[in-house]
Amino acid sequence: MRGVGSLAWVGMKLFVREPLGAFFTLIFPVILLLIFGVVFGNQSSGAAGDVGFVDAATPGYVALVIATSGLLSLGINVARSRELGILRRFRVTPLRPSAVLVAEIAALFVVTTIGVGMLLVTGKALFGLHCAGGPAPLAAAFVVSCATVFALGMALASVVASARSAQAVGMTIFYPMIFLSGAAIPRALLPAGVQRAAAVLPLTHVVTLLQAAWNGDALTADPWTIVALGLTTSVASTVAVWSFRWE
Repeated sequence: MRGVGSLAWVGMKLFVREPLGAFFTLIFPVILLLIFGVVFGNQSSGAAGDVGFVDAATPGYVALVIATSGLLSLGINVARSRELGILRRFRVTPLRPSAVLVAEIAALFVVTTIGVGMLLVTGKALFGLHCAGGPAPLAAAFVVSCATVFALGMALASVVASARSAQAVGMTIFYPMIFLSGAAIPRALLPAGVQRAAAVLPLTHVVTLLQAAWNGDALTADPWTIVALGLTTSVASTVAVWSFRWE
């Protein structure tokens, strides 16, 4: 357990030293919040059920932080460790290879949590961010969302040949998903046809689940969201297990 904790700590320090991953996980969502918050503000009309722009957009920005960690950082880090022979070297140590992956995921989970914390603190301090949901549903939705996206990232790391390939494939998946799912731009602002097409994207269901928790709705209000996330996590995990290579 001590070895896993030490590896996770090293992983977090290495993450912070990686400019691209640190920027998109910790800084970029805050910049989006600031830009759209200044442009649209966070004033509601006062009508029942109406909320300000920042309140409505924040669950999507949380999904953006999770997607950055899972689809970009996780896949690239694991693929790079394999490419450099780091995973192969760990196999001759007392530390089990699976502990390396647990440490990597734990490090990114902590960094993702920090990124979300920075986002929420900024929104509260500058725009009076308000959340109608309780801590338990919010935590559950966050953990489920991380599990789904991290499983996708691990599946990506398992099938690509190099860190460069992981970066290229990850970005090819990442950018369309964040703009179509409602992570970067609220889905309500997108054309109806685009919204229907985006319903097949895993990140769309992550945003939907986070929005339900944020708004104080039951997480099971949309059963298809839970089913879609469960299927995505199961399939991605199966792909990762069966195709993963240590060298």
